[in-house]
Amino acid sequence: MNGKSVSVFGQANISVANRPTFTEINRNLKYGESNQISIRVNDWGNSGGLWRLPVILTTDENEVNNIFKPMSPVHYTPESLGYELLWEDQFDGDKLDLEKWIPRNAPERIGYNSSEAIKVKDGFLELSAFQKGDSILAGCVGTRDIFMPKYGYFECRSQFQKSQGVWAAFWIQSKEIRDGENPGKYGTEIDVFEFFRGAGEDMVSHNLHWAYGPNQQTIGGLLSNHEGVSEGFHTVALEWTPEKYAFFIDGYKYHEVTKGISHIGEYINLSMELPHTVKELKGAVFPDVFIVDYVKVYKKK
Repeated sequence: MNGKSVSVFGQANISVANRPTFTEINRNLKYGESNQISIRVNDWGNSGGLWRLPVILTTDENEVNNIFKPMSPVHYTPESLGYELLWEDQFDGDKLDLEKWIPRNAPERIGYNSSEAIKVKDGFLELSAFQKGDSILAGCVGTRDIFMPKYGYFECRSQFQKSQGVWAAFWIQSKEIRDGENPGKYGTEIDVFEFFRGAGEDMVSHNLHWAYGPNQQTIGGLLSNHEGVSEGFHTVALEWTPEKYAFFIDGYKYHEVTKGISHIGEYINLSMELPHTVKELKGAVFPDVFIVDYVKVYKKK
């Protein structure tokens, strides 16, 4: 702040991208003059760096305390927003419905997506992460080429993983995202939720990515602090319209974004995600599991 160091966060090889940090700058302000705020990022690897607007200036302590809280106390349902059910899977039976989902079997960062890590039982989909021999396996299913809606209200009721290092994700993806930089034409990766337990017990992350390649654009991580979300089952939802994305937890709206809007059909994914390096698995406890009760997609009436 004005050439003086006022705070430092993080340590080597540990990301702070999904943890909020706050700095009081009063003592270094030059009142009535121009002030300069500088931020330096030491990027230790992978896709780090300064990748979103990092600064909010405020004199309102309540704004800081409520920065990750719902936008309003209103509780929403898809029906109250004018939607009706289009598609759903409540994971009844004892096996994955292959008319709705395709299991992914392919290398994934430091491990593999494998059907061995996918199980349906007692009305739930279980996507696990575990070690088998020298390999780390994780579950991932998607609706690519089966069900690819454009716009709607997308809702998942689930219980997140218990440990750090791996993370649960519900996301929507475009088949054409690598083909161009216009999100309306080529689509956007919409991360309805990613749950990084190391970011805070009650913190959920939402992200948008488009124009895969050297000019990739990102909005996120948009953080939502929802009390108790790390335990038990909760619903996380996305409203996707031609004008905006809105993110909800248990019916409460946390964020609205009007940039990066996709105007093409995209497919749904549920996954247990693996990190890029073994070091990042330090907090993982295997086996771990991401449990999904249902996925529902609604369309406007």
